[in-house]
Amino acid sequence: MKKDRREFLKRSGCALGMTALASQFRHFGLMSALAQKAEDESTSAVPSDYRALVCVFLNGGNDGNNTVVPLHSSTSVSNFAQYFALRNPYGLALAQNTLLPFGVPRMGNLTYGFHPALGAGPYSNGLYELWGQNRMAVVANVGSLVRPTTKAQVLDFAHPKPYGLYSHLDQAVQFQTARSDRQIFSGWGGRLADQRTASDNPGALVPMITSIAGAQLFTAGQTTLPMAISSATTGLDQVLNPRGYDGSPDSQAQLAALNALRSQDLSSELIRAASHVTDQAITLNSSLQSYQEISVQFPPTGIGNQLKQVARLIKKRTDLNVHRQIFFVQINGFDTHRQQVSTHNSLLSQTSQAMRCFYDEMVAQGLADKVTQFTISDFGRTLNPAGTSTAVGSDHAWGNHHIVVGGVSTADFYGINGTNGTPFPTFTYDGPDDADTGIGARGRWIPTTSVEQYAATLARWFGLPDASLAAVFPNIGNFPISNLGFMGAA
Repeated sequence: MKKDRREFLKRSGCALGMTALASQFRHFGLMSALAQKAEDESTSAVPSDYRALVCVFLNGGNDGNNTVVPLHSSTSVSNFAQYFALRNPYGLALAQNTLLPFGVPRMGNLTYGFHPALGAGPYSNGLYELWGQNRMAVVANVGSLVRPTTKAQVLDFAHPKPYGLYSHLDQAVQFQTARSDRQIFSGWGGRLADQRTASDNPGALVPMITSIAGAQLFTAGQTTLPMAISSATTGLDQVLNPRGYDGSPDSQAQLAALNALRSQDLSSELIRAASHVTDQAITLNSSLQSYQEISVQFPPTGIGNQLKQVARLIKKRTDLNVHRQIFFVQINGFDTHRQQVSTHNSLLSQTSQAMRCFYDEMVAQGLADKVTQFTISDFGRTLNPAGTSTAVGSDHAWGNHHIVVGGVSTADFYGINGTNGTPFPTFTYDGPDDADTGIGARGRWIPTTSVEQYAATLARWFGLPDASLAAVFPNIGNFPISNLGFMGAA
């Protein structure tokens, strides 16, 4: 491992560790006195409405090739026969009659199919139904890019390409940072919060950005302190309670000493910034001692409980005096080198059920078009399978399809067109959209849409003005289009 890579991991771990410590009321006084910058005063008007972004991270690399499958027979773009011929001999293709069909207006209403796990389940009707309601969109062939890249440029040593291509760590980081030319220590969610907190949430009792999946790079900003709390298995009234204290005299004396120490720190210019973290957390803890439970029943899965906790916080929004919020949740296990058919079915089912329950809760709260869930993942997976029989899986690839729910303009495919005139790749090994060449080609789709373009479309809907796009997405100028059009009116 190179020295600069070790340093990146070390520094990232430290930065994220401080976030975790802050959220758990660890007192770090002078150690983080310089960690907080005073927020700039803003003259922007406070928003009159509420909006939230919910990032759903499919950790490990979701197989987009089985998430969205062509069902049509047209030969102008990839069709079901091509898909089936390339995947079925290894046992990785989905049966045509199991796929959930939908038409794509952008592509002349050609028929595609969602993975059957996106359909009805024990807790909800799943995400599939939302396509017909114009509440869900697909952003096709998204991936890490430094600038637009063709197959010829993949082979050109001089053309800038993402660092650590096909690496889990590097590609997951790039989806969270929206920066593929070099390693940085802030996420695009955190930088978005940096830009909007002072103007959108003045006097808020809670940070603009919250992770329900531990400390994450996505939530790390330059001036914004994110919050990291546990899932819905813990009530909101308990997530920020100081730990290790009970009703015994000794314990209460220790708690009193902590509060006295906080008071001393807040009176000192030198360490006020660091102690303000603890003070904010305790103040917020008081605000969370009462809350109204949500009305929709969520599945008792990891991702279900994370999204349930997000829904609780959103329902508390008025009391917390927030107008804009960003959330991060995560489901693990998508690195399906083996036993993909069963594993992928289970993971997509959990994701679909939880995301649909969350959407239904937003409907109940009157926020169906004001809260947007969107998926990200490390990368896509190879069209060419790995292994055989029940052990069959797929390997690390590049471009991938992502799902956006709530706040979308209409149900359609979005993204930048590729060599076939659509954002959907051509299913040909060593073809014009395959990053691989020769007999070893495996179907690693060259992204036509960058993470920056995907994220900037969401950020603009959230309220980020065009003048601030480069502050959040430094490389956005490398791409000719910064608004893919899948979000409704801002």
